[in-house]
Amino acid sequence: MRIKVCGMTNAEQVMQLDEMGVEFAGFIFYPNSPRYVYRSMHKEEIKKIRGKGINKVGVFVNAGIEEVLEAVDDCGLYLVQLHGDETPKYCEKIANYVTVVKAFRLREDDNVLWKIKDYRDIADMFLFDTEGAGYGGTGRKFDWNLLKDLTIGKPYFLSGGIEPEDTEKLKIFAGEPVAKDLFSIDINSRFETSPGVKDMGKLQPFIEAVKKL
Repeated sequence: MRIKVCGMTNAEQVMQLDEMGVEFAGFIFYPNSPRYVYRSMHKEEIKKIRGKGINKVGVFVNAGIEEVLEAVDDCGLYLVQLHGDETPKYCEKIANYVTVVKAFRLREDDNVLWKIKDYRDIADMFLFDTEGAGYGGTGRKFDWNLLKDLTIGKPYFLSGGIEPEDTEKLKIFAGEPVAKDLFSIDINSRFETSPGVKDMGKLQPFIEAVKKL
């Protein structure tokens, strides 16, 4: 199972994750986030990050198209995750330039297939997260049963409050039919000592366990 660790703010920690076999490192380009990457890293520093297998993902919320594309070039991003209210037309313009992951924040009463239908032919991948008061992560899980009986039909990231004790829950979810499209899990705040600073003592055993699923 692939793993994305989001909210990275330190190049050294990214390289540690690379050594652990993590496939994706997320950098948040949303100024209102406590993990806004430009508070702690310059674009040149992000661009220099070259791991053995880790890929850089830029996370944006309702940003201007030129702003996103400049960051892709300036920071050497491999994927762009759009976590706001971006329209299909907006996503299409970004997708003409770089691989796009469109995020959806889910509530208990959401019709997931209805939410994603206009993006199916545009976004390269989806990400499912928990609905919160603002944009970005909440540190809380949504009910994975919302996805249980669905055919997503596109690779997706599973996000939202995944924590070190969730390996058994992930194992069960991985056995569901909907998991045939599961591309990666996405973890963040439950593995931190403070916003943007990852707890490697929690991450390493979790990564090892997930890689065995």
